[in-house]
Amino acid sequence: MELLIVSLASLLAGLVDSIVGGGGLILIPALFATFPQAPPATLFGTNKSASIWGTAFATVQYSRKVTMPWRSLLPAAGAGLVGSPIGAWVVTQVDPSLFRKALPVLMLTLLLYTLAKKDMGRHHAPRFTGAKEAWIAAGIGLTIGFYDGFFGPGTGSFLVFAYVRLLGYDFLNASASAKLINVATNFSALVLFAMHGHVWWHLALAMAVSNIVGSLIGTRLALKHGAGFVRQVFILVVLALICKTGYDTWLR
Repeated sequence: MELLIVSLASLLAGLVDSIVGGGGLILIPALFATFPQAPPATLFGTNKSASIWGTAFATVQYSRKVTMPWRSLLPAAGAGLVGSPIGAWVVTQVDPSLFRKALPVLMLTLLLYTLAKKDMGRHHAPRFTGAKEAWIAAGIGLTIGFYDGFFGPGTGSFLVFAYVRLLGYDFLNASASAKLINVATNFSALVLFAMHGHVWWHLALAMAVSNIVGSLIGTRLALKHGAGFVRQVFILVVLALICKTGYDTWLR
């Protein structure tokens, strides 16, 4: 029964994550509710062991239909791969509680900005080319990779927003690009969790398969309905993140 619950949650998480990120909003609470006595690090590691597969398959699916900016995307993914373990190390040295309190406000600002700029992310008009885009993309990957290792919630949504706002991508192309960076940051985190024995591998296979199925469904929906649909899902996911992080920070 426990395996069925977390597998279904992983499927839904993969669907949401493949569109705009935020699958952790579904899978992590499901893991904590199903295994309340388990160490949090083990549940986070088990979550990564499933979500990385769905994100990887989403990257492949998008690359078949969307022109991927590999010359800037690969440096961004490499920077994310470096930033994530640095963030994970820093969190062992400092208390992230102050950032935890600021996160709902930051997410609310991001949401209000997106709602105010009604045309933002509807049209794909990259602002930069060549080396300049690669450097900016690498900066995005390093910064948000660091955030993913340091704290984590909303990493996919922050990546999408950064690509839309800073690089001029539409929401569909931004989501496609964000997936590869997210694979890199997830990989870094998963290696760290696995090295310390914080992955339940007996759950990982079933959850990974479910996550891939959800990812394929979500990717198909995003490709079929385009940037406007991805923007709407983005707004819903960010709103859910605000509610979740706000409750965890101020009300619990």
